[in-house]
Amino acid sequence: MITLPELTPLENTLWLTLAGKALDYQAEHPILRDKTAYDVVTKLGYDAGQFKLSASPVVGIAHRSLVMDDIVRRFVARHPGAVGLDLGAGLDTRVHRVDPPATVEWYDVDLPGAATARRLLLPERPHAHTIGADLNDAHWLDEIPADRPAVIVADGLIGFLSKEELATLLDRLISHFPSGEICFNGYTRFHVWAARKYAGTRSVAPYLRSPGFDTPQDIERLEPRMKLVREIFLGREPEVARYPWTTRLASFLTAWSTFLSRKGTAVQHYRF
Repeated sequence: MITLPELTPLENTLWLTLAGKALDYQAEHPILRDKTAYDVVTKLGYDAGQFKLSASPVVGIAHRSLVMDDIVRRFVARHPGAVGLDLGAGLDTRVHRVDPPATVEWYDVDLPGAATARRLLLPERPHAHTIGADLNDAHWLDEIPADRPAVIVADGLIGFLSKEELATLLDRLISHFPSGEICFNGYTRFHVWAARKYAGTRSVAPYLRSPGFDTPQDIERLEPRMKLVREIFLGREPEVARYPWTTRLASFLTAWSTFLSRKGTAVQHYRF
């Protein structure tokens, strides 16, 4: 019997994304195929259906993770001695899905309670480290090598940071590493509004602090050393063919418009 630490309300938001990935694994045509997420939910007897997530957010959670995994794989292929950094990692199994070579040092960072839960529930892996820290703390980066290029993922994190916190975090990351890439799912003002209205995400809405950034250029203005590589609209990606038909139809109707596509899920990919 695994005894988990008592998580803070903010740390408890990790269950939403874990549930989404577990539900995706059970889907007729899964996107991410994250069996470990499903196994953790099953082992704990956790009710992944309690969020009442419809097909659209489930495929959004799974598909954005798939896209970010691909960004990490491509970066590591070019930089086999890189640092991998997953911010606000929760119980995400990205390091296992990506399977980087032993030359890559990987760091999963989250609040202390979430980090402890991660150590208890997920398999250990050589060259993979878990750091329990508040990302607003100025010193957590001291544990991470500063002489290697870095690929940084912030899957689901940006919405929980204020504009000032995000600016400070980006400055610290870019100042720490000689070069690298960073990716995250965009949070527009529409997403912030929708999270407060939709029943499936209402439980996490009180902890959203982002004002919303409507274009990738808003991030570049916040941190000018970041340069956009690509804004990836999930509704235009080939995996849409595996979406449930209602979500596939909605993606088809919005894919022609950048404005409408930003109402859905997009991954923003930058280099520095």
